[in-house]
Amino acid sequence: MPPSSRVPRESPVRRERRRKTHQRVDSNGDLNQQTDDQYSESPSPSKSRPKRTQHRERRSSRPPESGYIKTTATTGAALSAGQLAQLDQLNRKLGWDEQDVEPNVRQRDLRDAPRTRRDVALNRESEEQEAERERRRREHRERKRRRREEERAAALETEAEDTDHRTYAHTKHRRRKRERVVSGQRLERGSEGYYSEKEEIRDDVRLRGGGGSSDLDYDKDQRRRKRRKRIFIGLGILILFLAIVIPIGVVLSQKKAAGSQAGGAATSNATQPANSNLNGLSESSIPSSYQGTNLDPFTWYDTTDYNVTFTSELVGGLSVMGLNSTWDDSKRANDKVPALQDSWQYGTMPVRGINLGGWLSIEPVITPSLFQSYTTHDNVIDEYTLTQKLGATNAKTTLEKHYSSFVSEQTFADIQAAGFDHVRIPFSYWAVITYDGDPYVGNVSWRYLLRGVEWARKYGLRVNLDLHGAPGSQNGWNHSGRQGAIGWLNGTDGALNGDRTIAIHEQLSTFFMQTRYKNIIAMYGLVNEPRMVELNTATVLNWTQTAITTVRSNNYTGLIVFGDGFMGLDKWQGQLQNDKSLLLDVHQYVIFNVQQIVLNHHDKIKFACEGWTQQATRSMNTATGFGPTLCGEWSQADTDCAQYLNNVGVGSRWEGTLNMINTPGGSSDGSQLSPTCPTANSPQCSCANANADPSTYSAEYKQWLLMFAEAQMHSFEQGWGWFYWTWQTETAAQWSYKAGLAAGTMPNMTWTRAFDCSQNIPDFGGLGLPENY
Repeated sequence: MPPSSRVPRESPVRRERRRKTHQRVDSNGDLNQQTDDQYSESPSPSKSRPKRTQHRERRSSRPPESGYIKTTATTGAALSAGQLAQLDQLNRKLGWDEQDVEPNVRQRDLRDAPRTRRDVALNRESEEQEAERERRRREHRERKRRRREEERAAALETEAEDTDHRTYAHTKHRRRKRERVVSGQRLERGSEGYYSEKEEIRDDVRLRGGGGSSDLDYDKDQRRRKRRKRIFIGLGILILFLAIVIPIGVVLSQKKAAGSQAGGAATSNATQPANSNLNGLSESSIPSSYQGTNLDPFTWYDTTDYNVTFTSELVGGLSVMGLNSTWDDSKRANDKVPALQDSWQYGTMPVRGINLGGWLSIEPVITPSLFQSYTTHDNVIDEYTLTQKLGATNAKTTLEKHYSSFVSEQTFADIQAAGFDHVRIPFSYWAVITYDGDPYVGNVSWRYLLRGVEWARKYGLRVNLDLHGAPGSQNGWNHSGRQGAIGWLNGTDGALNGDRTIAIHEQLSTFFMQTRYKNIIAMYGLVNEPRMVELNTATVLNWTQTAITTVRSNNYTGLIVFGDGFMGLDKWQGQLQNDKSLLLDVHQYVIFNVQQIVLNHHDKIKFACEGWTQQATRSMNTATGFGPTLCGEWSQADTDCAQYLNNVGVGSRWEGTLNMINTPGGSSDGSQLSPTCPTANSPQCSCANANADPSTYSAEYKQWLLMFAEAQMHSFEQGWGWFYWTWQTETAAQWSYKAGLAAGTMPNMTWTRAFDCSQNIPDFGGLGLPENY
């Protein structure tokens, strides 16, 4: 159709205004108001005339435009036949025919015609189409706004990832709380519900004509970059973690290796015992009132070699649960000593014994693994603070695993094989009883003590019972259970704690006076290392006499052991000499005395041969000393370098670091803040070699250690004999007899010694053994 004849479309706004006011456009473009009556006077086209006639009438009523003939027919009047013929002829002359009229022209004809139901339908359709287009435009704008918000959120999320991964995770979590995932697609909550990101991008591409790359590709690239970034961050963290963990693992493995050489293993590596003797036993067989108590074997961590048949029998208020009804005292430790059922000739037959230190009474120097995980701020320095820090449940679990694994039946077999005939078993008062406020694990170590006695019996080893920790602490040192003030026979509760200890001995002596213990419990210790130099001597002596009377009143006929209290053996002449079955216990170390630790290697052996031999000889003579004397503890260590030896967090006299942590600026109680070694720190005193693995010791140092040990054995056998401290440790090799055997610094058998004090002592300095290590 020629451009000049096209009919412009009427705007929706104008059409709406015309519809409401019933306007018609005349040939001059003027607006003529038509009333409703005028519209009603027109006959209905659909009922009065054919459609062709109706269409011609509507077309003739339009204003003349682009060649159309303007008619003068009045409303409701039909054209004559001549007029119609003339009109058709003119249209054919102009090249137009009714069938050639464009649809839009027809629609305009319909728009300009009097309103009918068809007019209303067409107008409504146009309005709905325009409303639909407007709705889509609003939705498109809303989607763009949401996309911009999401991009800003993604930018913030990426920034959070770069700065702090945990902050990123938290932000991501909060954002996802406003989202949900449906079939892998994240939907964001908007004012009109959830809208898919893919749908949003697809609609946007459609509206833009589909040209170019879509936002979906862009988002895929963004997600790919973020994923790569997270992978790189994860790899970085993994590399950093390995860089930290691998060196720690190497160090720990070295410590573990050293610990195995030192005769012990960290208790945390213990495995759960099989407890096969519980098979076939029903927990319901335990009376309900005892279920969950220490008499319930189903609560025991380890039931190996225990009689798990329930019994509530008590002797002296102490349980016999776990004991067998029969025993055998026919065994002997070796062919040089009598069987358990035969008498030991004390005073003529030397005692060659070993301590089981650090087993039932915890000592940091022996089992540092129990303390190493804590910092100085935790102040975990002894068994009191350890169990306090762990809490009741964890303390029981931790210590019972230690009791089960640190000493086993094999321990006693190895002790027998090394030539020992006695074993000293330290234990503390909480094996028997605990008091209000005590954090200790009560009563659990009791059954391990009884099992240890039975294992000693199996290998012919006589037992020295040692009450290592008394109520209130008898010396204020960590091996008494609680480091600090002495509360036993001293201070506000001193007398109370003394009475409590007497009550404990009442129970213990009643229990061990049973027939089954007559041959095996050869020695009964009253209290380990009472620090009499800090206590009232008369008070301690009176308490000791009361304890002796208590034990004897329960018909215990073995040896009763009491400590020298660090007063010196000579001061015990005339004391407690009425009881002929008492034994004075002395502990001899060169490293806790500043006059002895500075001796060179030659002089240390000389002091052991001369000084300690003379002390033992004088003490054995009742005219110059007490009488029967035995060395209950000694060591081949010639330095105080072992970790935690002088307390947790405290250094050594040897390097001059003693008490620098626990007592800032030093103290007046003998603490050494300057190096104390034979070279007086020129050359510098060092603990490196003393704390090294024994396999790295020089031949000269190994020779010295062996000779120093054999010199002490010879000296102490001038009395009643000795107990070495101790059988095994985790790391302190010079305190472990087991480690000394492995390193060749102890005799293979306790009596096969190459050196005694009648021989010449070499000059080890001349042999090339450094005095400062």
